[in-house]
Amino acid sequence: MSISTITEREIRSQPEVWTRAAAAAADGARVLGAPGERVLVLGCGTSAFVAESLAVLRERAGLGETDAAYASEWTPGRTYDRVVVISRSGTTSEVLDALARVPAGTRTAAVVGVAGTPVAQAADEVLVLDFADEESVVQTRFPTAVLVLARTGFGEDLTAVVEQARAALDAPLPVDVTAFEHFVFLGRSWTYGLAQEAALKIREAAQAWSESYPALDYRHGPVAVAGQRSLVTLFGDADPVLAADVERTGATVRHDDLDPLVQLVQAQRLAVEVARSRGLDADTPRHLTRSVVLG
Repeated sequence: MSISTITEREIRSQPEVWTRAAAAAADGARVLGAPGERVLVLGCGTSAFVAESLAVLRERAGLGETDAAYASEWTPGRTYDRVVVISRSGTTSEVLDALARVPAGTRTAAVVGVAGTPVAQAADEVLVLDFADEESVVQTRFPTAVLVLARTGFGEDLTAVVEQARAALDAPLPVDVTAFEHFVFLGRSWTYGLAQEAALKIREAAQAWSESYPALDYRHGPVAVAGQRSLVTLFGDADPVLAADVERTGATVRHDDLDPLVQLVQAQRLAVEVARSRGLDADTPRHLTRSVVLG
């Protein structure tokens, strides 16, 4: 299989990266909050979507109340035992600003891809996933590694998921991207964060029309623009009734019987293929840089 971009190489590295993330879960999960702690998770862009998914996963595991918010929008108000920030680069301006606003006495922790960075230095505790750091602007393996570490630390065994990802990556992408111009991703519970991230990949890498919604909300308005050139992907459990309703618009509905993280890997691959079909290079997304650092 020909691999022509840095982004593709990093997408394909995920089974190995996930194995390392799972091995680091025992120590890493403690940074995400001890059982019973009330936790806030903050991020920007991709990391905000990871924060949303992580918050649902932690509460679902019975480990304590967990909220998520955009670092750029958060202002102190509610009381937390711990504030966790996620920043691949460790340099994101809005994340640094948020850390500076955390009330005194609240424990802070940072999940970063690069040690010794400003975000890492500003937090009380640091989890460095340098093995998941990326050269590419478009994030792929860092956010999925954070979620693998979290899910493993919260009590899941993802050994079979790693093998599922490897098998999916070894197979051709099961979508003819030239048949579509509109890409929609729907999720429920923790997979809504993944749906948002999938749609962002399409916009970042391919400059294409993409949307994301909570699955059952899609019929409350957004479905009005679905049509024969729309590809609608359902994350998580299948919903035959929703799928049938969407198909009546002429749209194509996909639901792969895969773990939601593997579905996200497929969406990452889809984004690269859509970019290629449009003559674009996924490694050089328009108007974007690896980190947003405000002057």
